[in-house]
Amino acid sequence: MSKTHLGHTARKRFGQNFLFDEYVIDQIVTAIGPESKQNLVEIGPGLGALTEPVADIVDMLTVIELDRDLAKRLREHPFIQSKLNVIEQDALKFDFASLASDAPMRVFGNLPYNISTPLMFHLFSFSQHIEDMHFMLQLEVVKRLCASHNDSLYGKLSVMARYYCEATPVVMVPPSAFKPPPKVDSAVVRLVPHKQPPVDLHSVTSLEKVVGNAFNQRRKTIRNSLKNLIDEASLNALDIDAERRAQTLSLAEFALIANHVFETKGDTPDE
Repeated sequence: MSKTHLGHTARKRFGQNFLFDEYVIDQIVTAIGPESKQNLVEIGPGLGALTEPVADIVDMLTVIELDRDLAKRLREHPFIQSKLNVIEQDALKFDFASLASDAPMRVFGNLPYNISTPLMFHLFSFSQHIEDMHFMLQLEVVKRLCASHNDSLYGKLSVMARYYCEATPVVMVPPSAFKPPPKVDSAVVRLVPHKQPPVDLHSVTSLEKVVGNAFNQRRKTIRNSLKNLIDEASLNALDIDAERRAQTLSLAEFALIANHVFETKGDTPDE
């Protein structure tokens, strides 16, 4: 199977798979619903499969592209170059707050699957500046983002996504829609940041620490996985059974534990 599309060879180190199915592209653009005057930001525009139809609708579009050859192509695009603000940077290190304006950001993109989870966590830290996000991801990652407690795919990503956003799958995408085709199914997820946090929380750092410890040893009871953070008596005082496992705890219960940890140990990152 050729890895070249529109004269560009997909680079494995950038996790490049280029979307080309017009029907799927139309479904995704419809799901995003871009409008003029909005603060639209695309991550990983690649060869412009989503960039071109969105730019046809709006007045201005910021795109963040790490591949310098693709960034150059976009700057020299024969039809939409005047509408593009091309930022040649790594989205994992980019300060999205620098794009904040009176209009909140609407972020979208076909994300490289090899960085999708850390990029989600990076973007969550800018959620106060974001109206919504639409991302093409590996289907399993979308399921993890949307998972609830007691689901086998429920994990740290699920809990933290639930704290920051409401997540909804909106478009299913088969491997055949890409060139080269990935070995997995994909889906587009819509993430809408909460206007008010869904739980009372003293410290996001403490929540991340608790959730990380709990799911790093997900087969253990929380008595054991969280023993360095909270004792059984304190769990009982919070009305949480120490015999339970991480995947059975709701966001609200993780928040109770995190608040206790903050009150007793302070706001220190996970060891």
